[in-house]
Amino acid sequence: MSSVPVPVHPIHKDYQGAKLGMWLFLSTEILLFGGLFLLYSAYRARYPLDFHTGGQHLDTFIGIANTVILLTSSLAVAIAVTAMQKGNRRLTMICLGATIVFALMFLVNKYFEWMAEIHRGIYPNGPALLKLPDGEKIFYGLYYCMTGLHGLHVLAGAAALAITLDFVRRHKITRSDFSKLENVGLYWHLVDVVWIFLLPLLYLAA
Repeated sequence: MSSVPVPVHPIHKDYQGAKLGMWLFLSTEILLFGGLFLLYSAYRARYPLDFHTGGQHLDTFIGIANTVILLTSSLAVAIAVTAMQKGNRRLTMICLGATIVFALMFLVNKYFEWMAEIHRGIYPNGPALLKLPDGEKIFYGLYYCMTGLHGLHVLAGAAALAITLDFVRRHKITRSDFSKLENVGLYWHLVDVVWIFLLPLLYLAA
């Protein structure tokens, strides 16, 4: 008695749906940071001199250095996606690894910047902060809130990139199935864009 072969059905993967889902998620992130930017603008209009003074005390060098780091990391992610589309798995892994290193560099710079402000007594309810005018208190409150929230996104992005790198290493992301890599790349580009707005608002406030 001959056995009847069982038909094998291909696994359906909704790439367009996955990309749409990622764009919807990114739109909520844009709304989150957009609300903070509007709040900043409202208080900036009320306390222009205090915001200018507060911005003058931030480390502009670190702010610009972190901008260069994130722009370079965003380029590395774009190269990683293109390399995977062309089937260059090794280059994809190198670029993802480099992006993770850039993310850690950004966080280390941010740590030293925060520590410098904290040592000055500029932190929530810090002795030096309490002596400042109301406008400067609000400025530093928004500074810690926005850069801290952005830092958490950088940390989450680095974790997602590490997982994606492991997927590439284990051939779970391939030339014909790279939607996960593409979506992580979109998220990382958003992290970069948010920082592009934070730089002039906080560090180059005039």
